[in-house]
Amino acid sequence: MKSDSQIGIIGYGATTYEKKTSRTLFSFLSEAGREALNCAGLSFADVDGLAISSFELPPDNTVTTAEQFGMSISWAYLGTAGSAGPVASVINAVHAIESGQATTVLCIAGDNYDVGGHFKLMDNFSRGLRNYGTPLGFGGANGLFAIIQRKHMETYGTRIEELGRISVGQRKSAAHNERALLRGPMTIDDYINSRMIADPIRLYDCVLPCAGAEAVVVTTLDRARPGKGVRVVTGYERHNHPPMEIAPLRGGWELFADRLYADAGYGPDDMDFVQLYDDYPIMVAIQLEDLGFCRKGEVGKFLADNTFHWAGSVPLNTGGGQLSCGQAGIAGGLLSVTEAVRQLRGEGGGRQVANARRGLVAGYGMVGYGHGLSTSTIILEASR
Repeated sequence: MKSDSQIGIIGYGATTYEKKTSRTLFSFLSEAGREALNCAGLSFADVDGLAISSFELPPDNTVTTAEQFGMSISWAYLGTAGSAGPVASVINAVHAIESGQATTVLCIAGDNYDVGGHFKLMDNFSRGLRNYGTPLGFGGANGLFAIIQRKHMETYGTRIEELGRISVGQRKSAAHNERALLRGPMTIDDYINSRMIADPIRLYDCVLPCAGAEAVVVTTLDRARPGKGVRVVTGYERHNHPPMEIAPLRGGWELFADRLYADAGYGPDDMDFVQLYDDYPIMVAIQLEDLGFCRKGEVGKFLADNTFHWAGSVPLNTGGGQLSCGQAGIAGGLLSVTEAVRQLRGEGGGRQVANARRGLVAGYGMVGYGHGLSTSTIILEASR
């Protein structure tokens, strides 16, 4: 998608993340949506398009959620791509506005489970896992990504201490984010010496499942408050790449990266920050490779040569990412978008990237037999 129109994000919102909650999913979704609309100076009555991404929402869907919101909508989108879905929902919201199907789209992502709920979700994530993985002792995502990380380390020589720089850098940023569940200091020694979960995956490689929601408002930028509009420059999604390959060390990003930068007219070196899907540091590393920040197999050196906190040489997941904020289910796929918008509006507070004008956001999801099926990426730019 290359967007020549002035369509973008004019408001964003998020709930507080909770390790355990008695709140309903609807309460999280509605709170995030209301906060985003308040940020944009709009109300639910101003919205005619709704995009919902949530693992826990079925048997409800976007239309029934709109009913509970008291909305009448002309365009509805239900995320089906795991945590790549919320980023894809922004892409598809732009398409809907360009084609006249909607004028203002509210994109919300959220879930309300805890650690136990996360394990239950993974055991029933798809028919393949439910019918074949779980009965045979499927150990959840930790085991699957341990295989990918081990394969990357043995194929390219990637080292633990290099990957650890991602978690350490993001934790430094999280210290300035009051919404992050994990804000305490972390050193590379803390990371390396943390408890082994699924060799070589360690404790600080893993996200903390929690409850919460994120939301953004997509519409024409002439409706933005002065200096607060964020243009969606371009974006793409790709699913099931590479097909039939177990534990691949690449994903769909590599297929559209060149088009993405050609659309934008600039490349990886021109990004003021990157917000990448960080269920595990190894997947951040693979995104850095596939999206052209370094060559395939050379991410270890890239990680060793750079710093990744908000004021580092490569500001990465500047709010702390899921590794420090927590993973509120599928909301993790929109966490990166709301943080990018916050940065481009100059509202990053103690973690504000200096002179942030443009950034890249990537999503990833639908983990099946040994790999994620879905990828998505957008480039955002401040419209001031």
